[in-house]
Amino acid sequence: QVQLVQSGGGLVQAGGSLRLSCAASGFTFRIYNMGWFRQAPGKEREFVAAINWSGSNIYYAEYADSVKGRFSISRDNAKNTVYLQMNSLKSEDEAVYYCAADRNRIVPDRSPDYWGQGTQVNVSS
Repeated sequence: QVQLVQSGGGLVQAGGSLRLSCAASGFTFRIYNMGWFRQAPGKEREFVAAINWSGSNIYYAEYADSVKGRFSISRDNAKNTVYLQMNSLKSEDEAVYYCAADRNRIVPDRSPDYWGQGTQVNVSS
């Protein structure tokens, strides 16, 4: 049974920080690429960040232009968990954030193999 269980969402003031977590089970985490997408009301789902495993113990992090310099993705293979550290949050960051896993590289315009349940992030002014 594949599961991606998310936690860490909530309400944060503008300029604040929040860390999302996604705990994976039911598949071999270490060989999967992990990422985050988000969807705001009335908008299409958009890519946020990905951390792709090279097989050479090297991870390549990629970010959407809208979050570069503010968000950071990381993973802990010992805990089967991927994180999204969000700093300097803006009102436009309000969305439901989804964790994702894919055996192949996570890219913005392709649906990953597995999705988390989503977690709400709200930013107050």
